[in-house]
Amino acid sequence: MDGDIRKIPTHEVTYGRLRDMVLFGRLEPGQPVTIQGLIRDLEAGMTPVREAIRRLTAEGALTLQGNRRVCVPRMTPGLLEQMAFVRLSVEPKLAEMACAALTPALIAKLEALDAGVDRAMREGDVQGYLSCNHQFHFTLYEATTATVLVDIARSLWLRFGPSLRVVCLRHGTAGLPDRHSEALAAMRTGDAAGLARAIGDDIAQGVDQVRAALAAGEI
Repeated sequence: MDGDIRKIPTHEVTYGRLRDMVLFGRLEPGQPVTIQGLIRDLEAGMTPVREAIRRLTAEGALTLQGNRRVCVPRMTPGLLEQMAFVRLSVEPKLAEMACAALTPALIAKLEALDAGVDRAMREGDVQGYLSCNHQFHFTLYEATTATVLVDIARSLWLRFGPSLRVVCLRHGTAGLPDRHSEALAAMRTGDAAGLARAIGDDIAQGVDQVRAALAAGEI
């Protein structure tokens, strides 16, 4: 029917909320949480919560434990190097592909998101930094039609994000990954190779910080 506004299914809302708890919320790597606790926190029923857990477990963002508990997996050096290899292969390629699809309106949207990243860094707002940074990258990536690569990137961010959040909470937002100004400059001139390079540098900076935190036993 024309004009029909369809309600987002409850299971999708619950999945989105739990995914955001993994990416930006209070689920710490290695800290078990009960399924009943998630039902309470998500204000959802058992069935949609179990479905969200099943999906996130399949994506590698959660692991099931005994006694009706789940947790975010801990990062290891081996996992980090695998993630770094794939992210540095996939995400710069997405940026390069997105360059041809950028419009002045989309660049303006990305500039606004980057302003949010800068503001969060100045104010020490960890959640704001993580959220705006995520939106910046995926607004860019979704300008492509490369749905398989975007799905891979989303899965990797779910696995990587909790460890970056630990780094943010321990060390604050000063010096966090932010090569967006170089990326935006490349967008304005249509420099696909420069955009890919800036996104790669941004990712490598975050990987280096998580690698250092692992070496120091902070994660």
